[in-house]
This record gives sequence, structure tokens and C-alpha cells, in this order.
Amino acid sequence: MPPLPDDHSQTPAETPAVNPVLVRALRHVLRPLVRLLLARGVTYPYLAGLLKGIYVQVAVDDFPAPGRRQTDSRISLMTGVHRKDVRRLLGEPADPATAPPNVSLGARLVARWCAEPAYLDPEGRPLPLPRQARADGGASFDRLVAEESTDVRARAVLEEWLRLGLAELDAEGRVCLRTGAFVPEKGEEEKLFYFGRNLHDHLAAASHNVLGGQPPFLERCVYSDGLSVEGVAALREEAEERGMAVLRALNRRAGELRATGAAAPGQRMNFGIYFYSEPAPNGADEGADGGDERA
Repeated sequence: MPPLPDDHSQTPAETPAVNPVLVRALRHVLRPLVRLLLARGVTYPYLAGLLKGIYVQVAVDDFPAPGRRQTDSRISLMTGVHRKDVRRLLGEPADPATAPPNVSLGARLVARWCAEPAYLDPEGRPLPLPRQARADGGASFDRLVAEESTDVRARAVLEEWLRLGLAELDAEGRVCLRTGAFVPEKGEEEKLFYFGRNLHDHLAAASHNVLGGQPPFLERCVYSDGLSVEGVAALREEAEERGMAVLRALNRRAGELRATGAAAPGQRMNFGIYFYSEPAPNGADEGADGGDERA
């Protein structure tokens, strides 16, 4: 991966004073991201060049000059990016944020399988599906795929899902969904797409709240320390069980709203639940034990 051109931005000494609490939060937020970047061979010069373009684009999109034309000089002053770089970056084509086709179709199939009554058992869990279409028109994997796409064969989808670990075949040869959400065990492209979308939406919600946006978005967590390894394992299992129940319920509700036309055109939503644990550093004080926090 070739490095991008050297940055001509402000030096730390020229940068206006930044709230030290924000700096501390940024360091904490960026550590896992930098860990991923180093593991994938993304160097600092490359990231610096990438950030330069993002700074310019956000300044253009989110900080317009009321009643005035947006100029390269104003963008340069706001972002610290040199004017010649601003001009160059504004002339480059935008990178589309669309989902890869296999991700988009897979997500729609999982959402349908987890939401529509024809594909659910009496307890609301995804049914094991026969592979071939049934004579009576009942639920099958062929029917599921055909309802979402006539361009892709169900066999090709199934082979890919088996490879990714999203589905498995039971003793009767039926297709069983292994997860209630499209999170493959394998497949870098699929994982990276959801990494980008989900972290973007979580950060966007938290940033909206920090900036005083109204109404605030739901952005909560439960924090607790002083736990044993066994205690964390028990909480993780319960979090997954309860969390997946909520996700399935919201997915079904979203399907109902789309079917009735109650969903506003052009709107999207994303609701996520996460669980993370690690050894706590000595003397750590990240929040009230068992607290309910909003960013």
C-alpha cells in the first residue's frame, strides 16, 4: 500500500487549544482502530492522507458558509489542510458507501427469514427450511431467495452462506440459519462492511448527543467491574440471548412498517447492541458500577 503525500496541515503548536477531556476520549476511541490498521498494514502516512480528504469533505457537507460561497481558503482555514490539497481533494470523485451486492442481498434474506411469519416457528425463531421449492408453495430456501432476487440462484447463495458460516444443513438436509443477524464467521469483505456501517452509526449518534442535537439518540451502556471470569461469561451469554430477542422484535416491526407503507421514504435506522470485556487496569474508574450511561 503506497503512502499518500505528506501532510501540510498545522503543527501541534499552531493548533488551537482543544479540550483535554476530548483529547483523552479520542485517544481511547482510536486505540482499537489503530490496532486494526496496524494488523492490516495501514500505515500512519496513508491514514493521514485519508483523514485529510475526510476533513475537507465534512467541512463542505456539514459546515457551509451561510449566505456565502464556500471557498478553498475558508475550508483550509477551518481544517488546517493546505489550499492546494483542498483544491485537489475536491476534484476527486467521492467514494460510494453502498453495500457490496453479496452483503446487501444477504442482509435482506436474513431480515426476511427472521421477520416473516411464514419463515418462523410458533416461538418466533427462524424455521429450518427445505432446500427445494415445495409443491404446496410453503416456506423453502428456494422461495426465500426468489422473493428477494430473481438474478441469483438459491444454490449459489447457500454455498456462500455455508462457506461464511451463516447457515448449516441439519440431519434432514434442511437449511438452518446460524445467527439472527448477518454477521459471518468468515469473509473479510462482509465483516468490514458492517464494521464501517455500525461503528459509523454508533459514533454519529454519540457525536450528535455530545453536540447537543435534539432530540438525542438512544445511546446507552451498562458498565460493571470487579467481576470474575465466570461472571463475565454468564453476563455475556445473557446479553446475547436478551439482545437477540430485542433485535428480532425490532426487525419484525420494521418489516410490518414497510409492508403497511408506514415507513417514511428515504429514511433508514440502525439499532445495535454490543458486549465487550477485558481485564480491568488497576485503579480504573471509568464509570459507576452497574451504571447506565449516555455518551
